[in-house]
Amino acid sequence: MNGYDTALIVGAGDGLSASLARLLAQEGVRVALAARNVAKLAGVAEATRAVTVACDAGEPDQVEAMFTTVDGAFGAPPDIVVYNASGRLRGPLVDLHPAGVADALRVSAFGGFLVAQQAARRMLPRGKGAILFTGASASVKGYKLSAPFAMGKFALRGLAQSLARELAPQGIHVGHFVIDGAIRAAGRAEPSADAHLDPDAIARTYLALLRQDRSAWTWEVEMRPWVENF
Repeated sequence: MNGYDTALIVGAGDGLSASLARLLAQEGVRVALAARNVAKLAGVAEATRAVTVACDAGEPDQVEAMFTTVDGAFGAPPDIVVYNASGRLRGPLVDLHPAGVADALRVSAFGGFLVAQQAARRMLPRGKGAILFTGASASVKGYKLSAPFAMGKFALRGLAQSLARELAPQGIHVGHFVIDGAIRAAGRAEPSADAHLDPDAIARTYLALLRQDRSAWTWEVEMRPWVENF
């Protein structure tokens, strides 16, 4: 698919990551899934024949070990690397514990840097690859009681923008996706069928970016339910 044969999804779960894994597998891409708890990935891993790797994305040694494992499983570095991990922490500013805030930033932003660095080190010698970051409404709008999440997602967006300018001229497509709204999830009540984003539809947008000709690359895409005001 557009020269991409393998993919690593970091911070994988049973929502958007699962949809993306299934879609990429259908396109003939071999998939690896990484999460702190790999037991939750059993179903999607079986369905997509994916490799699973346990990894805390905010820990440099674990991220490096994860890439080494995936390199070995694929016989080559991954062509596509997707960063889906987020650290969420809510509460009034005066009540937030500094250690909790630091951990949220470690996962949302620092982990994105660590994963992108390892990916770029492998992609630059080959002159090709794609590094994709999953953002949120909080990437561009800081909501009350959600300062740590906004801080992390703003930082991740800045990382993506900087890397797009640095790496695109060297053949690496960097993309950032602003998911401006809640994603549908099994078992969660919704006010209407249109209120939340369909994870399969989001995955198709990721695929569309991966298929872009390099003469017209996109570095950022916003997605929201059509009924939402913004």
